[in-house]
Amino acid sequence: MASVRIGSVLGIPIKLGLSFLLVVPLLAYLIGTQIEMTTTLLNGLLGGTIDPTPLTVGFLPWLLGLAAALGLFAGVLLHELGHSVVARGYGVHIEAITLWFLGGLAQFEEFPDRWTQELAIAIAGPIVSLVVGVACYGGFALLPAEFPATRFVLGYLAVLNVVLAGFNLLPGFPMDGGRVLRALLSRNRSRLDATRIAAGVGKAFAVLLAFAGILSFNVFWIAIAFFIYLGATSETRQLIMQDAFEGIDVEDIMTPVADLDTVTPETTLSELLERMVTERHTGYPVVSGRDTRHGEIRGLVTLEDLQTVDPDQRDAATVGDVMSTDLETVSRTTDAEDAATRMQRRGVGRLLVTDDHGELVGLISRTDLMTVFEIRQTGRSEEAVEQAIPR
Repeated sequence: MASVRIGSVLGIPIKLGLSFLLVVPLLAYLIGTQIEMTTTLLNGLLGGTIDPTPLTVGFLPWLLGLAAALGLFAGVLLHELGHSVVARGYGVHIEAITLWFLGGLAQFEEFPDRWTQELAIAIAGPIVSLVVGVACYGGFALLPAEFPATRFVLGYLAVLNVVLAGFNLLPGFPMDGGRVLRALLSRNRSRLDATRIAAGVGKAFAVLLAFAGILSFNVFWIAIAFFIYLGATSETRQLIMQDAFEGIDVEDIMTPVADLDTVTPETTLSELLERMVTERHTGYPVVSGRDTRHGEIRGLVTLEDLQTVDPDQRDAATVGDVMSTDLETVSRTTDAEDAATRMQRRGVGRLLVTDDHGELVGLISRTDLMTVFEIRQTGRSEEAVEQAIPR
């Protein structure tokens, strides 16, 4: 999601999604238009005696709405910090916490494999929300009646933070409750099996939530259901990929430099097209010499690069004119799963493999990775994987 960094807390970058800037005024408006109804509800739930009349005068409803909306997102930030602090205690790197229109998202590099650690991380957020809710209720109860505006905001945040904790504990994987479920299932199952079960429960929950949203015309519920369903699907696929590539490094499946077909910057695009047809490659490393063992890496050229030049000009144009010099490289010891993730994030079909000195030692393509993935998915042995990959 598009976002901007606004600072950091405890060394964790804090970002605001652009959708946050749109939803806060909307939420403030909705709260401001429902002051009387909300006050009646708070008085009933919390045993308060707030008089709503002075709260509906002039600009005060909109100020209260803005204060309550910002306070709610502050509670969401604390919720995500709860997850993050516990995760960091287990050595998990926290990329950022992003606030957006559906709440907050703590972006972890990865979740720990141990079920006890995942359980602790998952429940930390709801516990923080409950503590915030209790603290707000304490302020609501202790403040005298002469401060109705402050009591309104504190009462509102007390209820909303408790609701936030309870809602997040519903079994909508990858929400907190879904992660709690996966952690408990992982006690006597493989992580992949536990994820599949938790994701299935999460998808069923998403369908029910979407159905309820449609019946009640609640767009917010429908949006949450959509992202829960996508999140469950995405995380399951990621774990399947991790399982398929477990124990496999780039060096195990790359095409070694001695077997690589390369081109030079001086190769014409017409020659390149002929080679693509005969050798059935759509991408070539570009080196400064014919000797691929010692040639200096200059770039990478693909079919997409070639297509940017008019066919009538390909006899005169060379690879050096269109090749990409912004190279994506990995080391030979990089995990195959990490290589696949990098290809997906960068939108590329191949990565150059270099040694510690930056010299080319091989190339790994999406086809290489998919071959291994398909073989592993059939349950064949690691020996079969090695035999299937061209050396």
